Amino acid sequence: MFLIDFILHIDRHLYALASEYGLWVYGILFLIIFCETGLVVMPLLPGDSLLFAAGTLASFEDSQLNPHVLFVGLCIAGILGDSVNYWIGKKTGPRVFTSQESRFFKREYLDRTHAFYLKYGAKTIIIARFIPIIRTFAPFVAGIGTMPYRTFITYNIIGAILWVGIFIYSGFYFGQLPMVQQNFKLVILAIIILSITPPIIEYLKHRYKK
Repeated sequence: MFLIDFILHIDRHLYALASEYGLWVYGILFLIIFCETGLVVMPLLPGDSLLFAAGTLASFEDSQLNPHVLFVGLCIAGILGDSVNYWIGKKTGPRVFTSQESRFFKREYLDRTHAFYLKYGAKTIIIARFIPIIRTFAPFVAGIGTMPYRTFITYNIIGAILWVGIFIYSGFYFGQLPMVQQNFKLVILAIIILSITPPIIEYLKHRYKK
């Protein structure tokens, strides 16, 4: 319940964190993005909505946050997170597909990402940045699939720049609009719905073919 409340009211929670911790909020945001992209046990942490809300917060006149610092710092967090995830997958190897599902490891997420990866290849690393859960598992599966690291890091960097840049600067430039401010929860919901639509469509198409 706390996670749902945090996501739906992420603007208030971020403002509270910034008020209490000041510039330390940069480190908190860095850690959240790193964990979501770098640890397969944390696929449900907020990503798109967090970036948009952070950009919005940076647009306030009394804000201590700078959108350009956020952009650079969170790009680095996303790149490092994916890289760590890639090497974990590479070290773990194909045997992970035979492991039992646990409370923290959902085989369904892994299988869904593997199917996505087989369809889109290396481009999955960029596309997955904009899709919750698959975003977390894509670099892991790339490591298992022995994608060359040079190829992976290229798509990793491009994906991080696009993902962080689009949401941070969208929040910064549009977050202060009265219409957005008055309907911020709906905007966050719209971001979430748009981001989960592609895997749902893929799932339905796969189910229909069966």
